[in-house]
Amino acid sequence: MNNNKPNIAVIAGGDSSEFIVSVKSGANVLKAVDSDKYTPWLVQMKGDKWEVFQNEQKIADIDKSDFSFKKDGEKIKFDFAYITIHGTPGEDGILQGYFELLNIPYSTCNVHASSLTFNKWFCNNYLRSNGIKMAVSRKFKRGETINAEDIVEELGLPIFVKPNAGGSSFGITKVKELGQVTEAIEKAWKESEEALVEQFIDGHEFTCGAVRLNGEKIIFPITEVIPQNEFFDFEAKYTPGATEEITPARLPENLFEECQALTSKIYDLCECSGIVRIDFILQDEEFYFLEVNTTPGMTATSFIPQQIEAMGSTLKSIISQIIEEKLNK
Repeated sequence: MNNNKPNIAVIAGGDSSEFIVSVKSGANVLKAVDSDKYTPWLVQMKGDKWEVFQNEQKIADIDKSDFSFKKDGEKIKFDFAYITIHGTPGEDGILQGYFELLNIPYSTCNVHASSLTFNKWFCNNYLRSNGIKMAVSRKFKRGETINAEDIVEELGLPIFVKPNAGGSSFGITKVKELGQVTEAIEKAWKESEEALVEQFIDGHEFTCGAVRLNGEKIIFPITEVIPQNEFFDFEAKYTPGATEEITPARLPENLFEECQALTSKIYDLCECSGIVRIDFILQDEEFYFLEVNTTPGMTATSFIPQQIEAMGSTLKSIISQIIEEKLNK
C-alpha cells in the first residue's frame, strides 16, 4: 500500500430518512476523489455502526477514539473527512464537532454554521433580520396544542407544513384545507421535534450552489426546478423524470445575477464553507429564500454535479481543491 497518499474518508449514511440518498451521494463523491493524489475509503454510518467499505464490501469497523481502522493488521488513520450525510449527524454539526475534537479537517461548514442552517427556524429568523425575504412561518413543538383556525387565519391557505430539522423533503405536506392542518403537523413531528407551518409562496423554484476555494467564492449556475408533482417533494427529487431541471436556468440576466448575488450573500451571512446549495422561490420577480443545504445531494443526477458541469468544471476538480485547501490549512 502506498502510505504517503492522504487517506480520505467519504462518509455516507446517517440517521435520517435520507440514508439511501446519502449512500448514492457517497458513491458518486468516492468516484470523484482523485485516486492519483489520495486514497479514498467509503465510511458508512448508521447509529453506532461506523464501517469502512471497499468495493461495496465491509472491510472494517471504525475505531471512534481516533477515527481509524485496521486493515491487514495495519492501523490506518484518516487525514480528511468528506461528509455526504444528508440530515443528522452529518448536516447538523454533530459530526463536525467530533472531527474538531480529533483535529481532522473536513469538507463542510463548521459546527456553528451547520447547526444554524439545519434548524430552519433559527436560520430563517437570523437571515430575516439581515434583510433576506422569505415566507412567514410559525413553529410548533411536538405535542403542542394546534389551533388550525388561528393558523389559517394568520397564514392563509394553502400552507406548507414541514419538519423544522430534517433533510430531504420528508414529512412535507401542502395543506389546502382547514381539516388537513393537524394531520400535516403530526406527520412533520414524526421527522422532527418541531414542525414549521409556512405561508405558501406561489412561484417557481430555483436553486444555486456555491463554494469558497482559496479565499475566492465561486457561485455556480442556477438550476430551474419544474416538478411534475405539485411541489418538489421527496418523490419529485429522486424519481427520474418526476422533475424537469434546467441548468443554467432560463432567467433574464438581471434575475440570474440577483439570485447568484443572494446566494453569495447568504453563504457569507451563514459563514459557510465547502459546497453549499441554497433554494429559492421566485414570485413576481422577487426571490424568497427557502433553505440552505450544507451537505447537498451529490448523486449523478443531483443539482450540484449538474451545475458544476454547466460551469465547465468537474466534480473531481472541485472536490480535489476542497480537500487540498483544508489539508494544507
